[in-house]
Amino acid sequence: MSSHNAHTRGLLLTALGGVTLTVDIPLIRLAHGEAWSILLLRTGSMFTAALVIWVVWRLLSDKVPKLIPGRPGLVVATLYGLGSIAFITGVYHTSTADLVFILAFTTMFSALLSWLFLKETPRPATLAALALMIVGVGIIVGDSIGTGNLFGDIMALCSALCVASAITISRASGQEMGFTSLIGVVLPFAVAAFMVSNTGFRVDAPWWIVLNGAVIMPISFFCLANGPKYISGPEVAMFYLLETVFAPIWVWVIFSETPTRNSLIGGTILIVTLVAHSLWQLHEGRKRRAALAVVHPA
Repeated sequence: MSSHNAHTRGLLLTALGGVTLTVDIPLIRLAHGEAWSILLLRTGSMFTAALVIWVVWRLLSDKVPKLIPGRPGLVVATLYGLGSIAFITGVYHTSTADLVFILAFTTMFSALLSWLFLKETPRPATLAALALMIVGVGIIVGDSIGTGNLFGDIMALCSALCVASAITISRASGQEMGFTSLIGVVLPFAVAAFMVSNTGFRVDAPWWIVLNGAVIMPISFFCLANGPKYISGPEVAMFYLLETVFAPIWVWVIFSETPTRNSLIGGTILIVTLVAHSLWQLHEGRKRRAALAVVHPA
């Protein structure tokens, strides 16, 4: 596969994953359940769906990806599992707008980690975007102090860091991690099972979570986790921006949950910065591919 085709495939994969992910939080909210019960049902559905898909794929083809490709896969699975616990905790301890706005910081965490560990030096434009996003996140988190949402905001930051770390390790390994992110739910499933055994199971509308865990999350996680094989970590993380934009809209339409003024200000800074940075990256990428085509014509 040519580098151009591989890049296009990566963009399509991550775009599909990002679009699918936008309905994750609304489905969780529609289930009206206790946090650990939701996590148990969500991760259990995801794990079951992943195994069924993998077994069917293996029966049909000899080229099925490994569930966990070696030690890097084990680390990536653990990071996705920790990120899932932090994410569900954030859903129940802060507003949807704050949650997804802060999760958008995944992009810059990814850029920072690629800089530190993969020696992919960021351009000045990326550093400027990082500075603006820190300001945006600071406004959101500052607005949560004293409101009871601060813990949820911190959990959102932890989730973003875990996902960015998983993306970076996936890219460094060069392995297909499409199923690894789904197998990583074993950790949060075990934690949730222990907690539910003590508190009891309560989900009023479990079918929304089954749909979420068995269909929505396998599609989004597989696509987003497999993206780093074809495109850069920051490019993969950019597609999480779709959830940042659309999840608050779905929640506003369904639940009439209106973000605070400071949340909108901080979120606007994040979204505008990410859009501008994304457009700049795409432009730079086209320039580099055009230059390579001149130097190495087909």
